[in-house]
Amino acid sequence: MLACLPTGDEFGTEHERVTLMGFAHRLAALKGYPTVAVSQPGARYPGPVYFVPGITLSTEQAQALGIHGPDDLFGGVVPHPFVATKAISHPLVEPGVASVPGWSPAFTDLLRDAVLPGYTAFSLDDARHAGQRLLANGPVRVKPVRASGGRGQSVAGDAVALHHLLDGMDAAEIAAHGLVLEEDLEELRTFSVGQVSVAGLTASYFGFQRLTRNNEGAEVFGGSELTAVRGDFDALLALAPAPDIRHAIDQARRYDAAAHACFPGLFASRRNYDILLGRDAAGRTRSAVLEQSWRVGGATGPELAALELFHADPARTQARAAGFEVFGDSPPPPPQATVHFRGTDPQVGRLTKYTLVLPDGDAG
Repeated sequence: MLACLPTGDEFGTEHERVTLMGFAHRLAALKGYPTVAVSQPGARYPGPVYFVPGITLSTEQAQALGIHGPDDLFGGVVPHPFVATKAISHPLVEPGVASVPGWSPAFTDLLRDAVLPGYTAFSLDDARHAGQRLLANGPVRVKPVRASGGRGQSVAGDAVALHHLLDGMDAAEIAAHGLVLEEDLEELRTFSVGQVSVAGLTASYFGFQRLTRNNEGAEVFGGSELTAVRGDFDALLALAPAPDIRHAIDQARRYDAAAHACFPGLFASRRNYDILLGRDAAGRTRSAVLEQSWRVGGATGPELAALELFHADPARTQARAAGFEVFGDSPPPPPQATVHFRGTDPQVGRLTKYTLVLPDGDAG
């Protein structure tokens, strides 16, 4: 038995619901489960259950569902809700300022040279203080911690712009969940580094994200291209990737290890890290982990494609796959594509989402 878990407002759009259900069916096939169901509160199912939530679960949510470890779900479980967001990546602007239960200064201390210069604030006053400090070195990017795909972010180039941005923000949202302010970069490239484990198979990967324009003309996530190997991060490094990719893999591994060390109770079968490469205001090259994802995400289509290839051919050690998100009217995807959604979403408009297995993957 396999249960998918849409609860509350975690799936705000039709395309997310359709895509998640498609992923659940593919995971069921990998697990050898004959049934996919939508979980209902309090429901009991005969036999083993594997959950595919669209959010990172809290420990309390996981325990209520009978989830005890990474073999019970595709995604992750965290001991405190903020651990699943961008908020964990940066220190507070000063010791003793507003924070939330479970905050770990040790985590941010371990990662100071693996993330961008920045701060997490849990009050507007602390956000203003943090922003002013960062402006001394260039423009500041302001990031709501619960937004994804780059949505909701703004850049302030001076104190006036910063105060204007912050004045329009919800103080209660910031107090509950936090706000990230960090150094803004230019000439950007975003890498994806991650690992997924399902049904005794583990695939680790690196890849590149692409941007596109949505139906409102805003620049958003447009898909990713992954190179995956059977095995752990050491197997990935054995591919001898280019130096910037190797550095991104090392940074992702450090982030992953620090999170597991500093937040007891964290576990995940899907771990994805976005690493940004760009130039700061002084022209220096920067590489840094932007955020983590311990849930279904934009790279999940290619991740599952790699797992399916490894499942079908036990001798195969490498695979390549790419995911695409195309807004507006577009030609049909290639015949060999796995289509996750193609239609008109009431909230985002025309959209096509699909995955392609790419050539040149090693078959042995």
